[in-house]
Amino acid sequence: MKPKISLLIIFYTLMMFRVCGQQPGHEIQINIDTLLNARPVTTLTHGKLVTWSKGIDGDGQGDGYLTMAAALFNKEKDPHALPDHSTIEATPEHPSITLHYKNSAGTGYQARFVSGEGSFGLNVPPKKYMGIYLSLTSAEGGSQLQIELTYNDGVMLKNCWLPDYYNDIIARDTSLSYVVHNLGKWDNKNNMAEPNHHNIDVLHIYPDPRRILLHIKVKKGTAGYLLFWAATGVPVK
Repeated sequence: MKPKISLLIIFYTLMMFRVCGQQPGHEIQINIDTLLNARPVTTLTHGKLVTWSKGIDGDGQGDGYLTMAAALFNKEKDPHALPDHSTIEATPEHPSITLHYKNSAGTGYQARFVSGEGSFGLNVPPKKYMGIYLSLTSAEGGSQLQIELTYNDGVMLKNCWLPDYYNDIIARDTSLSYVVHNLGKWDNKNNMAEPNHHNIDVLHIYPDPRRILLHIKVKKGTAGYLLFWAATGVPVK
């Protein structure tokens, strides 16, 4: 019986470590304001729909998301829409994540698009991190990504595959989870194009927790149309 009890204790400890790592307030919402260049979400601002302008597929011209308030104003009966509050609660898979759309903001960018091959970089508060979480969507197929992590003492590269935003995540893939799952999408006249099955994914990057992280660069291959929504870090306590 003792070996079984020991295994249970180890399992419980690991699960508690995983959950405690996502405690609200411990995470850092990394500032990406200077990177934003797309507005893929229709909002309900001052009682009017303000339609997305650079969307989630069709090289940014095809479709966009709606906030729940915008969808209900649009008389959708069963809207699979983004929550009105853009801070998404923590789950066992990811910490609290704040996206960049607001119903109160009728202008301003909400995400960064990368069409075809391209890259972008962001400075992070210099700390040791347990996890970095990048909120992303890839349309027109998946996107091959290379993540370059710059520490105070060197650089590390990680290669990642981000699936198409229509595809459900494979359960065994511990590097991917959902920020928001099973969304509908709307055309540029805010007519429902598809009622469900679309996602915003979160890619969990595992940095070296012993080293101070300074900068992250994301390089994208030719295939896929990418939107970068947010970056969140969980520092070592």
